[in-house]
Amino acid sequence: MRVNPSDTSGLFRLDGRIAFVSGAAGHLGRAMAHGLAEAGAHVIVNGRKRESLEALVTSIEAGKGSAEPAAFDVGDFAAARKFFAARPRLDILVNNAITMTPRSFDTLSEKDFAETYGTGVIAPFEMARAALPALREAVRKAGEASIVNIASMYATVAPDARIYSRPEQASPLHYGPAKAALLQLTRHLAAEFGKEHIRVNALVPGPFPRESVSNADPGFAERLAARTMLGRTAQADEIRGPLLFLASSASSFVTGAALAVDGGWTVW
Repeated sequence: MRVNPSDTSGLFRLDGRIAFVSGAAGHLGRAMAHGLAEAGAHVIVNGRKRESLEALVTSIEAGKGSAEPAAFDVGDFAAARKFFAARPRLDILVNNAITMTPRSFDTLSEKDFAETYGTGVIAPFEMARAALPALREAVRKAGEASIVNIASMYATVAPDARIYSRPEQASPLHYGPAKAALLQLTRHLAAEFGKEHIRVNALVPGPFPRESVSNADPGFAERLAARTMLGRTAQADEIRGPLLFLASSASSFVTGAALAVDGGWTVW
């Protein structure tokens, strides 16, 4: 049953809910999986490498959370359909995975674009369609379900080449356009599923550099920080709160939204 919105004590809790996170072993994926588990959800962690997923499950369980691995490539739509056909219920679907090989303008190929669009746009659509029966079951039992697509600030603005020390650091041309398409897909899915009480929203992260990147090039990290209104970059764990908002009953009347988590980067 949906949490009473007048009782704020449980709005962000996910006890009894089942969540699926693609790309869960990655930089932000790990933080999101841990955050959902700590809020009470049973988290299905997805990725291509079973060893990494099993290590993540062990880490979540060490924190008293509940998780299981699901090793398949989201670009393998038949595998996705087979997996979700065997899941009777799913409350939260987080589309985080994307395959993107960094390449320069001169070396980008049609295959690079196709791979990135396939995993970053078509896969979230196919995952949502495959998971729809399980999402509907969650609505039947809990009153709601939530899809959260992970976009990027480069879905809304272009990268500023002046902040990058080397051309290969810059966000490549096939990444931002795919994330922009994901934002529009989010709106269309929200319109499609709204009548069924399945909410569809997007998180739009800004600069969340890995610690290794910041340590290897402190000047680059400082330039990234200077572009935000808060004067710093984000830690991976700072994605947890915004995700919990969109995944939980705290956002029960929010759908079709794109929530910027960028320290104000895209405002000025």
